[in-house]
Amino acid sequence: MCIRSNTMLRYPQAYRLVYRPPTGPSGLACWLALPQVIAPDATPLVAVHGIRRGADLQATLFARRAAVQGRPVIAPIFDKENWLGYQQAVLCGRADLALLDLLLRLRREGVVRTEQIALFGFSGGAQFAHRFALLHPERVARLSIASPGWYTFPDAESYLYGLWPRPDHADEWSYRMVAGLDRFLAIPMRVTVGEKDCARDKNTRSGPAIDAQQGLHRRARAARWTRAVRQAAEELKVRPDIELHVLPNCGHDFETCVRRGGLDRIVLPEVPEPAACTGTCSPAERRACAHQQGRLEVVS
Repeated sequence: MCIRSNTMLRYPQAYRLVYRPPTGPSGLACWLALPQVIAPDATPLVAVHGIRRGADLQATLFARRAAVQGRPVIAPIFDKENWLGYQQAVLCGRADLALLDLLLRLRREGVVRTEQIALFGFSGGAQFAHRFALLHPERVARLSIASPGWYTFPDAESYLYGLWPRPDHADEWSYRMVAGLDRFLAIPMRVTVGEKDCARDKNTRSGPAIDAQQGLHRRARAARWTRAVRQAAEELKVRPDIELHVLPNCGHDFETCVRRGGLDRIVLPEVPEPAACTGTCSPAERRACAHQQGRLEVVS
């Protein structure tokens, strides 16, 4: 196990970055950003990388804000050898079930303490994230997706374009998405895309049918999918909680979207200030308070 320790004590709470290797041939490796004190009721942030991978960068750039809230960050690694089409969630192996297995193992290890997660994905990871939420809406407390090349729409088109089974396929999981659509539409969602993310590339998936359904580029598609979610929610009498954020002066680059566009503040909003100590705490509580404010280093 590889550990990178953060020693920048100007942060309200220090954290450490830990690489967790896969368990078994079908298990997922991951990077973890672990605060010194994990809040018992804080949903962990699961951050899913794009096709360039870079899970460690996602864990690193979310770690600071997550640590203030006592949230662990879990950045699973869908390696190219085993998970080439992980973005599709179900068609190229069950990437959704692999993530659920990882979460179960991390719960047994004490890293995950809640049934639900806050789920984020960038680019190809955003494709996976919203499809995972369609499959397992009961597990997602908040969904944040940034700059996917294309979307699964909440309509009767066949999967992956919509929710309906593909012609001549059983696709039992498709009926699961249809049955749970109302629950999916009630999830708080934040859709983000760079202001300059308007270029068409090989990962955008283009063609007359998908361009007509979704738009010509990522920025147009983000707006169209957001409207489609609102419309579907209204039709099912669900109150939607979805916002579209266009990140100023950003293109299709995760680090730029965080550092210049404030993506981390959208994914992890309302960072609380550490509570002031009243002087009436027990020794154990004072020690926990010191941990919370980042004054003590982790002893592993």
